[in-house]
Amino acid sequence: MTGAAEDTGPVLLLRLAGPLQSWGAEDAFNRRGTRPEPTKSGVVGLLAAARGLDRTDPLGDLAGLRLGVRVDVPGVPLRDYHTVSDHRGVPLPQTGVNSRGKQRPTSPAKYTHITSRHYLQDAVFLVALAGAEETLAEVERELRAPAYPLALGRRSCPPAQPLVLGLRPGGMEHVLRTHPWQPSVAARARHERHHRRPAGDDASWTVSCPVTLETADGDDTLHDAPVSFDPFDRRFTSRRVRRDLFDVPADPPPPGERETRVATPDELHDPFALLEG
Repeated sequence: MTGAAEDTGPVLLLRLAGPLQSWGAEDAFNRRGTRPEPTKSGVVGLLAAARGLDRTDPLGDLAGLRLGVRVDVPGVPLRDYHTVSDHRGVPLPQTGVNSRGKQRPTSPAKYTHITSRHYLQDAVFLVALAGAEETLAEVERELRAPAYPLALGRRSCPPAQPLVLGLRPGGMEHVLRTHPWQPSVAARARHERHHRRPAGDDASWTVSCPVTLETADGDDTLHDAPVSFDPFDRRFTSRRVRRDLFDVPADPPPPGERETRVATPDELHDPFALLEG
């Protein structure tokens, strides 16, 4: 792992934006939470899907990449309510098993489990990956033509924008400080309503964005670095991170550059529209 003082190499820049994202950690069966920003296990899982790795395959050089995350739009928390029952009307089994490896029925009989899933709505994150340049170039090619569908933390959360912004020189911290803000159209409109444009011909808007940088001299620890995604041998380790707040350029993009966009209410797709009439 490289320290902040040596952080001058190229990074691969990604934009994670979509209607829903969910970056879980330490989930229980009946409650799947989300952290407020992408986890390293979630991002490495996305890269592994692009490469076409199975869950039992070794992660190789993907596990050694360093991760930086900038929160451009934090998103709105959403709790999705679920119930689980058996269509035959029989009691649900316990999670434990007997000596024969079979699940016992619940006692007293329980016919419905209540579960919940937590998401971030309309969040936008800027992710910087640091490592060997040849590894980053390979990861970029794989993300542009992924072997498996890509998702933002869970399979039900596809990205709504192209992920890859490309290789950038200068190191993780420099890139996350200087790359323009990546808001949705709605987020930019909110910012412009509440912040007056600075005076002067050369004055520019800036936005303060929380940043988490993986670095050897970090003063915080996260236990989300994957060692194995094997369903029977899932393992994680810890990594050192530094948290900061960067003032990043927030001027509107030049003509022709696409901005992360959220559909207006009139443009939203209604999945039940075909059932009407």
